[in-house]
Amino acid sequence: MLTVATVNVNGIRAAYRRGMAPWLEQTDPDLLLMQEVRATDDVLREHLGGDWHIAHAEPTIDGHKGRAGVAIASRRPIKDERDDIGPARFAGCGRWIEADVVLDDGSTLTAVSTYVFTGEFETPPRQEEKYAFLDAITARLAELRADGRHVLMCGDLNIAHREVDLKAWKANRKKSGFLPEERAWMDRLFDSGWVDLGRRFGGEGPGPYSWWSWRGKAFDNDAGWRIDYQIASPDLATAATTCTIRRAPTYAERWSDHAPVVATYDA
Repeated sequence: MLTVATVNVNGIRAAYRRGMAPWLEQTDPDLLLMQEVRATDDVLREHLGGDWHIAHAEPTIDGHKGRAGVAIASRRPIKDERDDIGPARFAGCGRWIEADVVLDDGSTLTAVSTYVFTGEFETPPRQEEKYAFLDAITARLAELRADGRHVLMCGDLNIAHREVDLKAWKANRKKSGFLPEERAWMDRLFDSGWVDLGRRFGGEGPGPYSWWSWRGKAFDNDAGWRIDYQIASPDLATAATTCTIRRAPTYAERWSDHAPVVATYDA
């Protein structure tokens, strides 16, 4: 059995101050995929402690430093890692990391942690950059899948796919994260065979959601968005046995504005 957890930690140092360590000990995943690490490699390793094999893409260019960063921590060996999604414009942005993880039977799983641009909510607006990044994801996933390997892409995609994936969908129809073009990209992804495990195991909705604003009563009222995903290649999806969003019991027990998405696989 392979347990995989993905979460936007909203800063690894802040997450640990708020209580990530007890959650990690209790969940005990084989693979932990993180977004918005917002720390150096040394700081990340210091917080996670030993016994992890770690692949980490730190942002190295202006506009991304201190805001992005993606990582994969594995209890099993990582035989190769890559942070190049393709287009040179995304080099050093800290939003894509791949790790080839050796499973117990000797086979290889390519795990991906990604943090997609927010879009027009950012200053300056980055909607066109977001679309370019999504196109790069499409191309890279096709390359990875071409040789028949198992591929699992996890992360904060900053897109709610359908109306059931956010509470206030009517108010957000013209906002980044729920634009028709973004949702159509997800349609194409799933139509090509990739499997949204959160929706497969989460039912038809509404929800469950994975992100709630820190502000106001969004969390208490469950006024959230489902923007965090585990997306599996077809063969790997058949090995999935569970996939759940681990919403904190109370606002006070949150250690990120995102909830972890945890799945298990017969692998």
